[in-house]
Amino acid sequence: MFPTLDIDIEGQLKKLKGYAEKIRPMVRDGVYFMYEALHGSPKKILVEGANAALLDIDFGTYPFVTSSNCTVGGVCTGLGVPPQHVGDVYGVVKAYTTRVGIGAFPTEQINEIGDLLQSRGHEWGVTTGRKRRCGWLDLVILKYAHMINGFTA
Repeated sequence: MFPTLDIDIEGQLKKLKGYAEKIRPMVRDGVYFMYEALHGSPKKILVEGANAALLDIDFGTYPFVTSSNCTVGGVCTGLGVPPQHVGDVYGVVKAYTTRVGIGAFPTEQINEIGDLLQSRGHEWGVTTGRKRRCGWLDLVILKYAHMINGFTA
């Protein structure tokens, strides 16, 4: 596709093989790793979820969702942790609501209040760098998030 592109293929492969040797000891099958952590000597396991419940591919506001499970169910589907091993579920909520991109947002503040929340909260999309839309805390969606996650605290 790029006939003028000059690549040292052998040099690149040698470099990548060197990286592979360095990281190989840190790579394990996640299912076995989690099983050993859950059934071996007693450990506390903390799992942090990213994104928000309404971005969840199954329970979010489709089509304005991400490609994974952002709810507590993602612990089971993403890490291979059996449901009976999920303990406390802490819900962490901002004092206001944000959204990147398009989609329904009934409490959005398209005014100086929204701008203030965005600037003081440093509300920029981590992956896209897009400015997050900001609005009042939406207790209806917070209740929904609690319904599907079962927050214990």
